[in-house]
Amino acid sequence: MLDRIRRLWAGLRDGERSNEEIILLSLCAISIPSILPFGIVRLLTASYAAAVVDIGIVLSMIAVMSHVWRTGRTRLASLAISGIYSTGMVVIVYLHGISLVYWAYPTMVASFFTLPPKRALTINLTALACMVGLLSHAHATPTLTLATFSVTVALINLFSYIVFYRTHLQVKELNLRAERDFLTGAGNRRALQRTLMECASSSAPCSLLLLDIDHFKRINDQYGHSVGDAVLVSVSALIHARIRANDRLFRYGGEEFLIVAKGTPAGAASCLAEDLRALVERAAMIQQQTVTVSIGIATLRPGEPISEWVARADERLYAAKAAGRNCIQTG
Repeated sequence: MLDRIRRLWAGLRDGERSNEEIILLSLCAISIPSILPFGIVRLLTASYAAAVVDIGIVLSMIAVMSHVWRTGRTRLASLAISGIYSTGMVVIVYLHGISLVYWAYPTMVASFFTLPPKRALTINLTALACMVGLLSHAHATPTLTLATFSVTVALINLFSYIVFYRTHLQVKELNLRAERDFLTGAGNRRALQRTLMECASSSAPCSLLLLDIDHFKRINDQYGHSVGDAVLVSVSALIHARIRANDRLFRYGGEEFLIVAKGTPAGAASCLAEDLRALVERAAMIQQQTVTVSIGIATLRPGEPISEWVARADERLYAAKAAGRNCIQTG
């Protein structure tokens, strides 16, 4: 048992688990020793119904903990934990009335750790409505006591919603920034890897367009890096304006961009590449000099590893450069 606990702690400490897994495992690990003693005491004092609820919650938490530990899946586990908390809370109120409603406060806050804020708020307010109904009819709770309980629990939920919703927006914004190239606004390598994995797991056709700005070093040397940066921004803007909403643009290297064209077979990808090449060539980015691009195209083959798919696009790009630049090559 001690060895298992040490392995569990080592796994969490070494970063082998996602944040969602760590939160769920931690909540279960806290809940089990917190609730189990009450279940044992209630068994010894012949409060069998309440004991069954407590022990049922503990066993459910053990099952969820085991599921998350073995599979790493958290979506259903998060909903299960919130459901266990809410159901147990309602049943305890039904059995004991107002005397045990203080359990509502920590259990409702815990739901915000496991679920999106709106879903947690909905579940908690539903549980609150059930408890208010039980307290007013089954236990004839005084109106003032019932009102105090309702308002305080509602406020706890609203405050929690505001805090967790704001945190959710901040995390979303940070993740978005972490996946964007600062200069051009295109996605970075981190975002690219996730998108490529999505395409590889889909049955729809998908093509890569690897685009390189021709003689970009010469532009930097002749006009300066500020002009070179302006060219990168302009090329990125032209691509963004042309590609579809479900296509994705990434900055792949210094002057290289990679377009992931979802649902696009080889023929359509070639048409898109030619449009982009012509758009860049026509754009007046630098006075008395035309900026051009070379583009390599590779359409994903069934069962092809992502690394080979990207390598084929890179090979086609080098073929376009060898063919004189300002052209496209597909393969």
